[in-house]
Amino acid sequence: MAITGSTNWLDAVLEAGRTVFQQKCDQIRKTRARRTVYCDTYQEFSALTDGDLRDIGISRSNIKRLAREAAHDH
Repeated sequence: MAITGSTNWLDAVLEAGRTVFQQKCDQIRKTRARRTVYCDTYQEFSALTDGDLRDIGISRSNIKRLAREAAHDH
């Protein structure tokens, strides 16, 4: 009986550890995906000329903010 009880306890602890690990992995994946969106958005806007930015109503000083918003909305 003692072995069964400790096995169940150990299984519960291991499962909890796997759950925490999986949550951290999911959090890292989401963070990396948001970072990718930020970087891609920032690069695309930065590559535009001042005239192109003016045509779409964006000032160069707003590029970081727009990239952060795009990453946050992702």
